[in-house]
Amino acid sequence: MKINQNYLDLKNSYLFSTVAKKISAYKEANPDKKVIRMDIGDVTLPLCGAVVTALRKAVEDMSQKETFRGYGPEQGYDFLREAIAGYYAKIGVALSADEIFVSDGAKSDIGNMLDLFDRDNNVLIPDPVYPVYRDTNIMAGRRISFIEANAGNNFLPMPDQAGSADIIYLCSPNNPTGAVYSHEQLKSWVDYANGRGAVIFFDAAYESFVGEAALPRSIFEIPGAETCAVEFCSFSKTAGFTGTRCGYTVVPHALVCGETKLRDMWLRRQTTKFNGVPYIVQRAAEAVFTPEGLFETRKNIAYYMENGKLIAKTMRELGITFVGGETSPYIWMQCGMDSWDYFDMLLERANVTGTPGAGFGRAGEGYFRLTAFGTQEATAEAMERMKALKKIDPAF
Repeated sequence: MKINQNYLDLKNSYLFSTVAKKISAYKEANPDKKVIRMDIGDVTLPLCGAVVTALRKAVEDMSQKETFRGYGPEQGYDFLREAIAGYYAKIGVALSADEIFVSDGAKSDIGNMLDLFDRDNNVLIPDPVYPVYRDTNIMAGRRISFIEANAGNNFLPMPDQAGSADIIYLCSPNNPTGAVYSHEQLKSWVDYANGRGAVIFFDAAYESFVGEAALPRSIFEIPGAETCAVEFCSFSKTAGFTGTRCGYTVVPHALVCGETKLRDMWLRRQTTKFNGVPYIVQRAAEAVFTPEGLFETRKNIAYYMENGKLIAKTMRELGITFVGGETSPYIWMQCGMDSWDYFDMLLERANVTGTPGAGFGRAGEGYFRLTAFGTQEATAEAMERMKALKKIDPAF
């Protein structure tokens, strides 16, 4: 037996596992303390009414011989794929249903998509970054280059025309920084990828938080993206499916390598390694795109964005430099010290948690991520605690 030695190059623990362990240890030692968690990006509002109604109806379907469903299509039922295509059409993006693949979440597909690509590809990843991008490529033993997102480029790095890459990761709205690319900026990335025969892995998991702003929600709003991009999206943040598990990936017919369609490769991969998302979950996801579902989920998103605005307002009052919070559920704040030390200080002195920027990469050091996914009551209390800590310690 031989193991994959690349796993030995990973850090001992996944970022959010380390954060959870630290919080658990603190709570065990201080059972009387009320800790407000603003670290992991999990939702707190329940599934909306339209989704719950669809779930119940689907469960009833499964209880009747005439409507029972067994194995479904690995790429997703047509009713959901067509609903997703209709959702894209509302922002001017024309997709065929067979370019859309339903999955159990964007995280899975972001890692699994690498099955289609040779190990001998150069990978370009922003720093700081969602750890899954980096770790899945380390597991595969690929060469990784990083492009720094910093205050100088508004945390939106642009392509280096002198550089080269085969696989490019972009996330907008970004996790962890909350920054959002404009149409013009994404066009530069699309032109760069097409000019070099590269592929863009575009993570659009937070697209619904862009709202009505004049910013792109999909890379396929950009001309030419269909020949160089794969898009990953999720119902987790759009509709609160973090515990229900459903997402989708778009692989256009026009995306080819030589004579080979990546869409056909992905279909072959999924039909071999994936048995599909449960029927009841797909019916629930379909309900998200009904008029009632869109109204209710947008109401929930607006709730979280009120949290984001409150956090942003507090950061301004405290004189803390930050980005995000307006078109993203994340606030990326400058903490002015080692980010893990800041984590410990905030937990111990204010009983509030966030995510240390260093956990997202070297360029994240000195920064700290707060999430707007808590309840409004908890978010407001956390902000008051941070204000109180500032009064006690002006250096905070």
